[in-house]
Amino acid sequence: MTRLLRYFLLFVLLFVAVGIVSAQEDVSYRGLHKVKRKETIFGISKLYDLSIEELLDANPEMKEPGYELKKGTILKIPFAKKASNANIPSSPSIPSNPSSSSNPSSAGISNRPVRLGVMLPLHDINGDGRRMVEYYRGVLMACDSLKKLGISVDVHAWNAAEDCNIHQLLTDPAAAQCDLIIGPLYSKQMEAMSTFVEKNDIQLLIPFSINAPQLVTNRHIFQVYQSSTDQNESTISHFLQKFKDYHPVFIDCNDSTSKKGAFTSGLRRQMEQRGISYNLTNLKSEESNFVKAFSTTQPNVVILNTGRSPELGIAFSKINGMKVNHPDLDITMFGYTEWLMYTKTHLDNYYKYNTFIPSVFYFNPVSPATQRLQQKYRWNFHADMMGALPRFALTGFDHAYFFLQGLYKYGKSFNGAAGLFGYPPVQTPLQFERFGNGGLRNRSMMFVHYRTDTAIETIKFN
Repeated sequence: MTRLLRYFLLFVLLFVAVGIVSAQEDVSYRGLHKVKRKETIFGISKLYDLSIEELLDANPEMKEPGYELKKGTILKIPFAKKASNANIPSSPSIPSNPSSSSNPSSAGISNRPVRLGVMLPLHDINGDGRRMVEYYRGVLMACDSLKKLGISVDVHAWNAAEDCNIHQLLTDPAAAQCDLIIGPLYSKQMEAMSTFVEKNDIQLLIPFSINAPQLVTNRHIFQVYQSSTDQNESTISHFLQKFKDYHPVFIDCNDSTSKKGAFTSGLRRQMEQRGISYNLTNLKSEESNFVKAFSTTQPNVVILNTGRSPELGIAFSKINGMKVNHPDLDITMFGYTEWLMYTKTHLDNYYKYNTFIPSVFYFNPVSPATQRLQQKYRWNFHADMMGALPRFALTGFDHAYFFLQGLYKYGKSFNGAAGLFGYPPVQTPLQFERFGNGGLRNRSMMFVHYRTDTAIETIKFN
């Protein structure tokens, strides 16, 4: 009798428990999902056609710092909040599309998903593959974020390794259906891909530094990379505008490995042509001679002839010592993109000397957008982003978000020009200009300014 009573009570408890779960599912959720081994938040959201935000909102415990998705966890699966195309024109982020009937060439893509192809080395064999896998993950995160704006994306990816047969990859029928292809990483694959996108009227985004002579003639190509020559010319031009009322001081740092001679000699040549006076000094100079290079009546801007951290540290030490005896000297430091990697070592001095660093990117670890994407990356892929600068996942996110939104709005007429829509980049600003009669090149650069009030601002080149 006791045994029968025990079974009866167990049956009642099970019935009640099942009833509670069923009631919760019926009222608020589509159902429950039991996490399997190696499943990710990104994969589960895709499985149920949800955005990551929708899945997290239904399971708020997943938003807690340090949360890890584990096998056997029970997740609530909400109903998807689909955005209707009819509502898209009223969104402030997605203005209404031009009429496809009046001008098909400039119409956006509003009646179907944007078709994206990724042809990069997506493997774990070497550094190229691992970096491009992280970049591709950033692309996928952008696609997920765009769903909230009603923009759907069909993604096809191919492992375009260095030794692959690129012609064979391009025979895949899905490749010819793409609106945009991101790639390649290797110069030797450019000729075949250039011919392919021109034949099939596809936009091609080259995300990194490769030799692409086809840019001169192929109007379908976008190239993000800017050569050191282009960057130097742009930086010199904006330096002369920004510091026209400053006294320039060039410091020789005795670095025989330096590659900054092209910049410093080009800057000095432009100054001489414009009649701008400047002084030269050396890190090894005695203080009595060193201080003579600085103006007591004008603000000084200091330019080193190296981008290395050890010499930068010596320069700061030298200037700090000089300031003890000459506290009234007004000094601003002008640096190089490499200095962004040295912030842990030199940040206090960056602030102290009002430092300006020219760059094509800025990784701000304390910005809410950066922190949010880093957290989402951990949730989705159970790993942290690589420590490289710029962050590859953030680069992929910016590239995909910018181009997919542009294609959605403008279709094949999208040219990446400034002001087409309001997208604040997380790390990598983009602004393209036509290269002769050929493709388009990114011309976006900025000064990263470490202000004396310990704030950091980015000043975009106009």
